Amino acid sequence: MCWDGHVRLLPVLRGLPVWQQDVIVAAATWLVGLVFYLAQLHQLVAAGHQVPLWARLIELTVVCAVQVARRKIPAALIAGTVLLGVDLAIGPSLPIVIAYTDFLYAATLYGTRRMHQFMIGLAAVGTVGGVAGAAVFVPDWRLAIVAALGAVPFLITPVWWATNVRQQRDVADAERANAEQLTKIAELDRNAAVAAERARMARDLHDVIAGHLSAIAIQSEAALTMSDADPALGRSVLKSVRENSVSALEEMRAMIGLLRAEPGAAGAPMETTSPGRLAELSKLVESARTSGIRVDVVSTVDEHDGALPAAIDLTAYRIAQEALTNAVKHAPDSRVTVDIRRGDGILTVEVGNDLLARRLPRAGTSTGTGLLNMRERASAVGGSLSAGPAGSGWLVRAELPLEGLGT
Repeated sequence: MCWDGHVRLLPVLRGLPVWQQDVIVAAATWLVGLVFYLAQLHQLVAAGHQVPLWARLIELTVVCAVQVARRKIPAALIAGTVLLGVDLAIGPSLPIVIAYTDFLYAATLYGTRRMHQFMIGLAAVGTVGGVAGAAVFVPDWRLAIVAALGAVPFLITPVWWATNVRQQRDVADAERANAEQLTKIAELDRNAAVAAERARMARDLHDVIAGHLSAIAIQSEAALTMSDADPALGRSVLKSVRENSVSALEEMRAMIGLLRAEPGAAGAPMETTSPGRLAELSKLVESARTSGIRVDVVSTVDEHDGALPAAIDLTAYRIAQEALTNAVKHAPDSRVTVDIRRGDGILTVEVGNDLLARRLPRAGTSTGTGLLNMRERASAVGGSLSAGPAGSGWLVRAELPLEGLGT
């Protein structure tokens, strides 16, 4: 009945522009109609007079010309209905009825949602009206039934077929829209993951390198001023500079290796963060002392108290490292107190100095991200951090929960 469904199944025609597909549908309809007219198989009912073949061909050509614009709803359907009326007046013919079924199909498939509902209603009303009309105007009830059964498919089939195609198209469009939304959500998730990883990498780079390089800069300056006055002390400072340099290189090498390694690849680093634990706190303290400040360790965690969760251990180490680095840069010649203790499921880290900064940091020596990084690290493990004046000095205090984290 409807040529469009078959045209869509042809791979060669599927990629053609819409107007070319419609031209092919109209041409196919015209050729089929020509065959019916030449074979004298076009008459649906016996006519009182014969219509010349040339008149039938002109009528078919006009119908097919309108069929090229079959997607222009409802103009094409109205024009097709008018031509069908002309055909019924001169004697109904099968090619015109076949062409009209394509108008019904196109109006149902390509029309608006309201037009689609209208076509379904029209098909239902037309079916009932056709059966009733046949029963009224055809004297023989048997002939009326046959006429109704023959005419109904020409009205019901194209509307039903187009409705199914339209529903499948709507489902495909909905699934495509959902897939696009899922793709966008996945892209946003990837961007968020990349941003979070970039922030973590920036935080690690700052914590790992800034402490060592700040100590190196301060110790190098001290070594230059005291190398002549006290050679022994100068050598001690230079030794500390070398240790800090080596440590910075080792941690940088570890981080670069982590970034280059493929996840799950053989030989890939098992750690997802750069090394650094409270067991190495003594190295931080010694480096700070060499830089010119006095550091007193009031208390620290003991291995006998049980192993700390890895995330808490690393976070506490980085907070202590950043706090000591800030004290070296902003409060030189001060006294720093380090107090790390655990109790009631909380690890508390306190680093305070008894002397406020007596000079501002040099231009370019501070990025302003130290306190932010400490707060982010504490928040990442569910803890909290406060930093500010305390009496006559400055205090950094972090509380890190131990419960709920694996070792």
